[in-house]
Amino acid sequence: MQHFFTGILVLLTVGTLLAQQTTPDSTNRTPARVNLPKGNAKITAYVVDSTLTKAVEFANIALYTAPGNALVDGTVADDKGRFSLTRVAPGTYKILISFIGYKVKTIAGVVISKGEVKDLGVIRLSTSTQTLAEVTVEGKKALIEDKVDRLVYNADADLSAKGGDATDILKKVPMLSVDLAGNLSLQGSSNIRVLINNKPSSILAGNLADALRQIPADQIKTVEVITSPSAKYDAEGSGGIINIITKKNTLQGLHLDVDAGAGNRTSTLGLNGSFRKGKLGVNLNGNGREIYNPSASDLNQTTFLSESATPIRTQQHATGFDTGLFGQYALGLDYDLTKNQSLTAGARFGVRNLNRDQQFATSTFSGLTAGTPSLRNVTSHDLSNSVDLNVDYLHTYKTVDDEPAKEFSISSQFSQNNLTNNFDASQLDSTESVRSRQRNLNFNTSQEFVLQTDYLTSLSRNQQIEFGAKDTRRQVNSTYQYLLAGPTSAFSPDDRRPAGSLDYAQNIAAGYVAYTLITPSKITIKGGLRYEYTSIGASAAGQGPINIPDYGKLVPSLNISRKINDRTTLKFAYNRRIQRPGIQDLNPNFNATNPLNIRIGNPYLKPEVTDRVELGYSTNAKKTYLNVTLYTRLNRDDIQTVSQRSDTLAGAVVTRVQNVGKEFNYGTNIFVTVNITPRWTLNANFDAMYRYISGLALGITGESITLTNTGVRMGGRFDTQIQFDKGWAVQANFGYRGRDVQLQGYRIGFAQYSLGGRKSFTNKRGSIGLAADNFLTNGQRFTSVLNSAQFNQDFRQYIYNSSIRLTFSYKIGSLKGAKIRKGKSEGGDEE
Repeated sequence: MQHFFTGILVLLTVGTLLAQQTTPDSTNRTPARVNLPKGNAKITAYVVDSTLTKAVEFANIALYTAPGNALVDGTVADDKGRFSLTRVAPGTYKILISFIGYKVKTIAGVVISKGEVKDLGVIRLSTSTQTLAEVTVEGKKALIEDKVDRLVYNADADLSAKGGDATDILKKVPMLSVDLAGNLSLQGSSNIRVLINNKPSSILAGNLADALRQIPADQIKTVEVITSPSAKYDAEGSGGIINIITKKNTLQGLHLDVDAGAGNRTSTLGLNGSFRKGKLGVNLNGNGREIYNPSASDLNQTTFLSESATPIRTQQHATGFDTGLFGQYALGLDYDLTKNQSLTAGARFGVRNLNRDQQFATSTFSGLTAGTPSLRNVTSHDLSNSVDLNVDYLHTYKTVDDEPAKEFSISSQFSQNNLTNNFDASQLDSTESVRSRQRNLNFNTSQEFVLQTDYLTSLSRNQQIEFGAKDTRRQVNSTYQYLLAGPTSAFSPDDRRPAGSLDYAQNIAAGYVAYTLITPSKITIKGGLRYEYTSIGASAAGQGPINIPDYGKLVPSLNISRKINDRTTLKFAYNRRIQRPGIQDLNPNFNATNPLNIRIGNPYLKPEVTDRVELGYSTNAKKTYLNVTLYTRLNRDDIQTVSQRSDTLAGAVVTRVQNVGKEFNYGTNIFVTVNITPRWTLNANFDAMYRYISGLALGITGESITLTNTGVRMGGRFDTQIQFDKGWAVQANFGYRGRDVQLQGYRIGFAQYSLGGRKSFTNKRGSIGLAADNFLTNGQRFTSVLNSAQFNQDFRQYIYNSSIRLTFSYKIGSLKGAKIRKGKSEGGDEE
């Protein structure tokens, strides 16, 4: 089958990162470049920030003769701060290293002998302070970087998210959207693969919105948005990949970061420590968050039993209060076995304890006749604990020029997540005395073991090939039970809803090959093929084995970029992705926390298949960076929620997850960065998407009918940052998301905004800040409207998201030289 689409991927360029080029003498003259005889010696080093414990990416390196100050050669450091000057002739030189925001570093008296490999080790650059007309300018990292294959959001530079969680970061990233309930989407698709440090995590199993609240914003270094992944990545995630990179220290010595925050909705405390000596590095962090927040909702629902029967109309008002404790703890070890071999291991633990107390007041009408109002108190528990254990081995092979040309790695990971979704409900009479009680017990366990091996080699100076294999084994188990009791009697099983269980095993065997070619005309072509074969075994209590066919999927990918000039790049990308159902989609538990709005999973779900094409354009013009993306996405066996009236509970609506049919999306994303002054930056993002959805639902008499829905969703975001004298900085953000269509209805739009300020201490080791979100009102209303032949529903959820918080951070410890690992980058391909 052939599918055609259109679109674009975010393009490369490290924007306005090209820095100030400073000459070695005190004059403004640029020394003429001399053509000295080439040799076979080499000079290498790493460039790092002297106070902020990170590499200085893309620093400018210039090699001069000494004496004579004649420019001999030059280069640019990579994204890990590493640089190499090759084919250096014997002699005495000096090296100048410069980058915007840093003082120029001069290394004099570099003596090179024939064939020598001179390792200068770690070179530390100090932050510069430049006074222009009584205005102090300090260097800062760009909030957003557009790289070759991904867009990178630097959370370190986000002031207003301090003291928050991952959703406070993600809602500001271009192309991403986080609704008021915390649900994440990428260019309109919620089927996203989320990674932590290039790896899947059991912390993210289950409800993604709740899982993201476990990750503190203070521990996030960058967020990478990858809309067109290469063949090396798992095919899972039809909407694309979000890679969250957490902070990690790479310098020698002992160090500790302390981050704390307190506010009217949440409080946080985080510790991030590391120790590195010689070949051994240890990183340990722990973070805890507490939330306390009221909630409320209104439900207006009408169900139609037949064309002639009187409709049942229901009105419901709910109030509640949420309390939660979230924790995340991680231990990382890395050890250099030899110069070119390393071993890394890690353990990550997550805890979620979310409790919600709700009171439901319901009135039912049949025509003009009102039924007896009912009162219901519900206490629900959403609990989880998770663990990820990984061990990785990396071996890099060197060529004659000592450049990494071959790389072999083995990665393994074991993950387990235990989920508990229970509730206790009390039905009250008109005097608010308990009339009956109900309890739902639902326990879920998911396990995953991954073994992967990869090999990369250069075929020539402009060709590279990589291939690998991966085996993933998943096991999901869910048990559920309903119990009933009188006001004071003991609980006993509910005969109307017998207890049940689901055992679901999924094995995925995958292999891939990817090829990269760079032509003399500055065209980069990267193509790849990935094949994944999925076998499934499932059974349910009371019905025995569930027949779910095995399936194989061939996943092609193609990325082509053309550099028009030093400032402008064009890019074309095509890939195929699949979306496998998660544990919450498969779980057959009858969740009746709200008996008028019931949810049931579907163990028979098939994977969703997506074909996507993107077309991109990016350019730099003086102080302005512009990126324009066009894309189209076609989904087959689209996974969507479909609702219908209940056949057993009058006035109730039951929602199931189904493969509804197909979905087409056509959209654009425009992102602009303007550096008004060296310390004032504006970022603006606009997106628009047309959606067409078609699928099956039930008519008023229970017959299958085809539904279609179309609509245009628009949104935008504006962000500005200003740095002042003496370490002061402020940031403001405003975003709007327009109306979004679903198969059976739509959700209205919403706006979010934030304001933050920070004061850095004089020694650069700490800061104190104040941040506020949606502070002009007490909360916001989030409305979802569903319409079908069987029912009409208007659900209004009141989100009390106005918040203010005080934040504090401080760095403790002695930091010496750097130990920067060679090989795989910190942000990059999934392992």
